[in-house]
Amino acid sequence: MNKKLGLAVAGAVMAFGASAANAAITIPAGDWTIDIGGNVNAYYTHTKFSGDLKTAGTEDVANTVQTGLLPSALGIGGKTRQNDLDIAFQFTFFTGVDSGNGQSGGNNSLNIRQAYLTFGDKSWGTIKAGRDLGIFGSDAILSDMTLLGVGIGAGSGGSSTLGRIGSGYMYADWVGQISYISPNWNGFSFAVGAREPWSNGSSNTDIRNDMGYEGKVSYEWTGDYAGKVWLGAITQKHSTDTGSVDSYTSRGWDLGGKVNLAGVGLVGYYYDGKGLSGSTAASLSTAANGLLFLAGQKSDDKGGYVQATYALPGVGTKLGLSYGVSKSEAAASNVEFENKSWIVGAYHPLTKSLNLVAEYTDNKLENIGYSAGQDGKAKTVSLGAILFF
Repeated sequence: MNKKLGLAVAGAVMAFGASAANAAITIPAGDWTIDIGGNVNAYYTHTKFSGDLKTAGTEDVANTVQTGLLPSALGIGGKTRQNDLDIAFQFTFFTGVDSGNGQSGGNNSLNIRQAYLTFGDKSWGTIKAGRDLGIFGSDAILSDMTLLGVGIGAGSGGSSTLGRIGSGYMYADWVGQISYISPNWNGFSFAVGAREPWSNGSSNTDIRNDMGYEGKVSYEWTGDYAGKVWLGAITQKHSTDTGSVDSYTSRGWDLGGKVNLAGVGLVGYYYDGKGLSGSTAASLSTAANGLLFLAGQKSDDKGGYVQATYALPGVGTKLGLSYGVSKSEAAASNVEFENKSWIVGAYHPLTKSLNLVAEYTDNKLENIGYSAGQDGKAKTVSLGAILFF
């Protein structure tokens, strides 16, 4: 596996102990070393909708063959040492496996989510410039067991599902950024960055003239009781050009930790903030997506998740159980949107590169679109496989 393929892929490999981490194609090219790696995954998903998630004129059951939370990907990266600097670049191409609209040909597209360069030295740290996974909330998604599976959001097609995005954590997403990552001082490190300004979701009112800023500090340790703890924050001002929407600042913080001992893995995570997210439509793919700055107003947001996994000795199968919830209260109406879910999963390493996956997800949404009484449920069974190379 290409070490620089992406935090998402690398996080999945490290979290689940897949030996595919050494399976990348490495090509010497003069002073450069070129790495090629990626993944392909596909799942059969059976989702039963009820309540207001079942829209008029549609069936209450969706059967699909689709990509999971981690899109299929091909990554190409390179690294070298020049003038006492470690220099590297990364391009990663992501796509789904379904046709996108359920018709021959379809409309599923290729998405270049990573395109960045880095330079630095282990003595003083690394500068990153380009598009990559954001800093705030990144450890939450990298610690999510459904990174190898499906989670919530199945049945609507597209290049990926949602895992626990919007039902336990905000989506770090892939953003243009200039960031600094410190050296590792005996397990302690930090990262800070300026990110491209993002719209708050209100139509044609959010002027993109204020950069976003994010950062985190973390401490990681190894040994029989290996683990990590982290604390992060994010902020961005939203300036508007209409009197109907006031300017405001989105901000948030998160706290998390994980530990592994004797095959048992435990994760705990919590976030809190203002103007981070919300619900704008009564459909599973949009109401539950957990995108930053979606609501178009200064909502009151909080949530988190807990997760426990256990790797069966000898067999290697990892069994997991997690519960998560995200809440967003609209400032204008004081109606709280809630998205909660239980997920049970089994992840079996059939070979050092190939994992078989089975999951069951029970997802419940309340007050969708900040509309009181607009509730729905989605229950999903997922079966499939993910191959790292």
